[in-house]
Amino acid sequence: MRKTVANTEILRLITESETTLSHADIKSLLPEGLCDRVTIYRVLDRLVEEGLIHKVVNIDGVVNYASCDGCTTKHHHNHVHFNCEKCNAVTCLDNVEPTFKLPEGYSVKEMNFVISGLCPNCN
Repeated sequence: MRKTVANTEILRLITESETTLSHADIKSLLPEGLCDRVTIYRVLDRLVEEGLIHKVVNIDGVVNYASCDGCTTKHHHNHVHFNCEKCNAVTCLDNVEPTFKLPEGYSVKEMNFVISGLCPNCN
């Protein structure tokens, strides 16, 4: 990916955030006039393709983005995400890996495990 100011800034926002960020979150955190909403979507798609970030769909169906330590084409984000029902923060639980067994003939392309409840700040 071409290293532009928008790419660098969007990746920095995501990697420095303790929770996942939605497109709207990212747009509101970027300096005004840096880039438009379409550019943000394009940058996010490229960062996902490159394995630098991953997508998380929260309990409301909103796509959020989180930093990815070790995402590749074969390994994405096989950990659980926690969605707080009060503050709506979505957090990666990196040390919690779900286990499952698919019936014969099924193959996994992508996984999205989301647990909902109250985070430590809202509990």
